[in-house]
Amino acid sequence: MSSTTLLSRYFDRLGYQGERLPTLALLRTLHELHPQTFPFENLAPYNDLPVPLDLDALENKLLIQRRGGYCFEHNTLFREVLEQLGYEVVPLIARVRWQVPAHVETGLTHMLLGVHIEGRLWLVDVSFGSTTQTAPLALEVDVPQETPHGYFRVMENTPGYYSVEFQMPRGWWTVYQFNLEPAQRADYELGNWYTSTNPNSVFKKELIISRTLPGERELLHNATLTRRSSAEHKVYRQHFTEAGEWAECLQDRFGLVLTADEAEQTFARVRAAHKGIEH
Repeated sequence: MSSTTLLSRYFDRLGYQGERLPTLALLRTLHELHPQTFPFENLAPYNDLPVPLDLDALENKLLIQRRGGYCFEHNTLFREVLEQLGYEVVPLIARVRWQVPAHVETGLTHMLLGVHIEGRLWLVDVSFGSTTQTAPLALEVDVPQETPHGYFRVMENTPGYYSVEFQMPRGWWTVYQFNLEPAQRADYELGNWYTSTNPNSVFKKELIISRTLPGERELLHNATLTRRSSAEHKVYRQHFTEAGEWAECLQDRFGLVLTADEAEQTFARVRAAHKGIEH
């Protein structure tokens, strides 16, 4: 697929028709629109299917089939879009710390990007499940930064080693940790291989589908839909017990269309893995 075709299909899917100059304003716009348009989802690894990262496969899955994916897929495509627009992009990789006890070690399994604009480095990450950023973050230490979906901040744990944190009602929670050494493609391939195939990977054990909307985050975790409204400061939950209703939720809330067989098989796997767990 040519670069012109990729950008045209990408912007068509976003519904964006504005300027295409590599500015901070455009980066902010794309960073907000991407997670509204493309759902975060791990249907492929959860169902023991491969997760290729070559550009042709990503264009087909996200732009033609109108599916979603997880961090390696989203941020690889987003990197290509940014570079074709003329941005200076630095590929980065991080250790996930979200809801992980401090004593538990984690591997390099999360992809993010750095973008240089007018002498400043901005952290870009359009795919982190229910805590996805919806705006780039300036690499400024210990400064709360407002985004359309809450406050984030960057902390420097040791010289040259950083963490991104998200403000929760009970304080700041670490999302991931990283340094600024550019990642290699092999780093992403290794992280993607582990994340999509290792039985201990959360994406092999849990089905996680999420999307941001203006003023709202939506998460389908296995068979439970959670909607968090920032405007109303309310949380709505709905638990599904039938494959048909669950598949309707996938389509209506996240734009993901499964065949009847795919829905039955995936939902049966969800139910079997979490049988007896109350929601």
